[in-house]
Amino acid sequence: MSVNRTELVQAVAAKAGLSNAETDKALKAFQEVLVEQLAAGESVTIPGFLAVARADRAARTGINPQTGEKLEIPAGYRVKITAGSALKRAAQG
Repeated sequence: MSVNRTELVQAVAAKAGLSNAETDKALKAFQEVLVEQLAAGESVTIPGFLAVARADRAARTGINPQTGEKLEIPAGYRVKITAGSALKRAAQG
């Protein structure tokens, strides 16, 4: 089962003693900062929780699965997310 944004906002608001509106505003601000930092090539690290970084992706040759034609895929970027120790422990059960 997964948690949607509304459920996440409600859960965080309850734990932090904030209103849903305040929590949603903080979550939106966190998202904006994360996007801005990644766009600038910076990483965001929350020790023990997670690290998010922009990583280079080299140019490569791909194949169109419908035609079998080879095509060049240009270099670009991807997002790399690394779980911190607290998340790794939580995933263990």
